[in-house]
Amino acid sequence: MRPLVWYVAYGSNLAKDRFCCYLLGGRPAGGAREYEGCRDRSGPRDAWSIEAPGGLLFAGRSMVWGGGMAFYDRAAAGTIACRAYLVTAEQFADVAAQEMRRPPGGEFAVELTGLLPDVETIVTTGSGMYETIVRLGDHHGAPMFTITHHDVANLSLASPSGRYLEWVARGLREAHAWDDLRIATYLEASPGVRGAWSSDELTALARAAGPAG
Repeated sequence: MRPLVWYVAYGSNLAKDRFCCYLLGGRPAGGAREYEGCRDRSGPRDAWSIEAPGGLLFAGRSMVWGGGMAFYDRAAAGTIACRAYLVTAEQFADVAAQEMRRPPGGEFAVELTGLLPDVETIVTTGSGMYETIVRLGDHHGAPMFTITHHDVANLSLASPSGRYLEWVARGLREAHAWDDLRIATYLEASPGVRGAWSSDELTALARAAGPAG
């Protein structure tokens, strides 16, 4: 049996439909990219919701959504709302490859698959925006990994687009059953959002994202 890992999402992949574009292929609603999908197009075997130590911030510029992208800041105070999906190590590596516009099953994905069993805390595989793997512990015997930047403290903060935030808001509702106000409060506190979006704007955006699927 192929080894299983938890892919821990904290941005738009909190929403299952959006994450499944990485697994199955396809274009998320409002996005500017068609994803190839993983070699193994099976859906997640399980999912659960967690809050991990650290924080959420938005920086850079997304080629899919415009505006800032979500990153995990493991050094930040507080907690970050996450959703963990149980997938194969190969699927995790293929998702990571697609994050960096590398081919699923290519050299990067193959090397990362082999590297995962040895990741105890953090490993940086390259200088790209999402080429650092952080281990967040274990759950039910499988390691939990997320993907972020190797030096988030030096990223240029940037306000995310409304469509991107809608996916994040939808995922927060799906995963954590948060209401509009709690979603808005959480997002408003995030660097990159703070000062760029008002509480009222974020509450309206969370409402527009719709109920959990």
